[in-house]
Amino acid sequence: MIDPIVTAKAPLDSLAGIVILAGGASRRMGVAKAKLVLPTKETLLDYHVRQASPLNAPIIIADNERGFTVTPELLLNSAKSPIYYVADYDSTMTIDDSNSHKNNSNGGALVAIESALQLLIKQSLVKQPLANTTDASTLKNEHSSWLMVISCDSLIPATDLWQRLQPFIVQSLEKSVICLTDETHLYPLLGLYRLSIEPDLKAYIDSGRRQVMTFIKPMVQAVPLSKSWQHLTNFNTPEDFKQACIALNNL
Repeated sequence: MIDPIVTAKAPLDSLAGIVILAGGASRRMGVAKAKLVLPTKETLLDYHVRQASPLNAPIIIADNERGFTVTPELLLNSAKSPIYYVADYDSTMTIDDSNSHKNNSNGGALVAIESALQLLIKQSLVKQPLANTTDASTLKNEHSSWLMVISCDSLIPATDLWQRLQPFIVQSLEKSVICLTDETHLYPLLGLYRLSIEPDLKAYIDSGRRQVMTFIKPMVQAVPLSKSWQHLTNFNTPEDFKQACIALNNL
């Protein structure tokens, strides 16, 4: 049950796509989180794809080129939610943030989000072949369209996350990132990113930086985490995942 907050809602067509972040190292978990198996025998990646499908938007899997696959039946049912795989955005700049993921085998979440934004903007331009990057209608579309980001350390269903966050698209027109928060910290990898931030994000990455919080701080709208979701996210160990599965079953 989702806690009610506001009533104004953005139209579903403002959701340009969903990216599932599945490329993390998962050292403490001991296995890639995308391949964790729920009590229903479904992998976590399949779970997120299935939950995202009813939103009828492209589903982008950012797995750091680890070759994760989804169940064939999900592919067969993906006509309205086509599935794409993207490689992390490759910047030639050296990472110099002291708190960056320099011990990981990938560049962190922002490079995956950048790739997803690039893909969605490219798809939008393909649908409007007469438009170019300076065309007013294209820029308006990018400004009013959003990418949903879902990390593989969460069991929050995509449809519920959209229902929770979408009212703030209308309520917080000046914000370009909308994400969950609790009493102690933000969840920037459970949120919405406006497509129009892509050039700024690319420039940020190209400057050698990777810190998510530093990038989003000036533009973020925080939305309180539903109480029923407290144990569904931020799991990093097998015990954490076990507790998250119990919490999901109790929803």
